Amino acid sequence: MSLLVAAGALFRDADGRIMMVRTHYKDEWEIPGGMVEEGETPSEACTREVREELGLVVSPGQALIIDWAPHPTEGDKLLFLFDGGILTEAQHAAIEFTDGEILEWAYIPVAHLAEYTVDRLARRIRAAVPGETRYLENGRLAGSA
Repeated sequence: MSLLVAAGALFRDADGRIMMVRTHYKDEWEIPGGMVEEGETPSEACTREVREELGLVVSPGQALIIDWAPHPTEGDKLLFLFDGGILTEAQHAAIEFTDGEILEWAYIPVAHLAEYTVDRLARRIRAAVPGETRYLENGRLAGSA
């Protein structure tokens, strides 16, 4: 089994809440993003996925998280979380669900992430600190329990 690579954008609002999206094919909410395609860099994949899912053309900022995440049925994944910054009101107004995957989006307080998403993604998001790049293993800082 080969290593899968995915990339997503971490958009925040002025209160530090995190933009999450709800898809039609998962119970849990996600961040905007998806799988890296052959010949594509993680940042290019992030840009493409945000455009496809939200209709926004944005350039991802700094990589905040690089997470090696094993999965019992899907195999090992390398997950990149890029800083999306704070979207403007004009960008919020321009959001369109262009690829048919997304049903809705919302800003979720970090303290409530566990109510919306899987634990490993919540850990990854909580570990993200704007201005820093962190390497994680399965959503935890490498070397921590």
